[in-house]
Amino acid sequence: MNQVSRAVPQGREAVLDEILDALAEVGEVVITTHANADGDGAGSEAGLAWFLRRMGVAAWIVNPTPYPERYAFLLGDPEWVVAASGAEARDLCRRAGLAVVVDTNDVRRIGRVARLIRGLPKVVIDHHRPSARAIEGLVLADPAACATGQLVFELIERAGVPLCREIASALYTAILTDTGGFRFENTDPACLRTAAVLVEAGAEPGSLHRVSYSGHRLRRFRLLRSALATLEVASEGRSSGRVASMIVPKAEYDRLGATPDDLEGFVDVPRDVEGVEVAILHRTTTDGRIKVSLRSVAPVDVHRIAAELGGGGHLRAAAAVVAGPLESAVRDVARRVERALPDAPATPHDSGA
Repeated sequence: MNQVSRAVPQGREAVLDEILDALAEVGEVVITTHANADGDGAGSEAGLAWFLRRMGVAAWIVNPTPYPERYAFLLGDPEWVVAASGAEARDLCRRAGLAVVVDTNDVRRIGRVARLIRGLPKVVIDHHRPSARAIEGLVLADPAACATGQLVFELIERAGVPLCREIASALYTAILTDTGGFRFENTDPACLRTAAVLVEAGAEPGSLHRVSYSGHRLRRFRLLRSALATLEVASEGRSSGRVASMIVPKAEYDRLGATPDDLEGFVDVPRDVEGVEVAILHRTTTDGRIKVSLRSVAPVDVHRIAAELGGGGHLRAAAAVVAGPLESAVRDVARRVERALPDAPATPHDSGA
């Protein structure tokens, strides 16, 4: 079977080979990703762990927050995941030969794990724009890649290891979720060619889509009902009809016992309103700060807005955590978004992710 999905960009081979050499020299590896891992982070971790274990390297996942229950089926064994808060994680990070960070390049986003892996050599595999608080190490990065899972696929392909169903399923999930089910503008020909290879290797599109996008707990829909009551479309100034926002009510979030996983896709709701170019979702975190998620259609660059707020992400999808109170955060973000809007509204055929 031909596993070539796209020509590796010039110069990438050297980085891939350096990473493979580094992995070959150790017997134990710690893999981590950003807090509240999404499908790309979790899928990239699982695919990499399967690959390393097939190569005889003991691979362990140590995340700043629990591995998402929704994607636990991608793992070969639940014991591959080690809680960052326990002594086992500390011991593991002391004896490991390398740490691999996937789907983020910002040291702030790996939380408590940053301290655990401080003394380890590091590999960073990521498709976000560079952060001002970058994780130092050997870096495989490409903001043009549709997902971090795409880069992990390239690494495995470079190693010449045949894909198994488990690796294919993990990386397909990573790409599926970070392209919004292959509907965002990062769904390019390379993305679809890679997806085809993964399906040929055993990934099942129907079942993986169901796991990723359905089967939500009832509390998610009750929380969404409360959030929908806050949905507003701007009616004044340059933002009029072009910016929509929604707030996740903290009291209801707490009452329902919701988790960040329950909020997956909430920010897409205001973006789906006719004429909206920028969608904003606000939620209050456990420490009283405000998580701001931003989505846009071309040509609005929400990464720039998030970066101004100390966050980051992608051109059309970004986030930041800012100081409260909620009301002042809402006003401040609204002003920043209005300044970022072009004079003319986007044409109907413009889209983004």
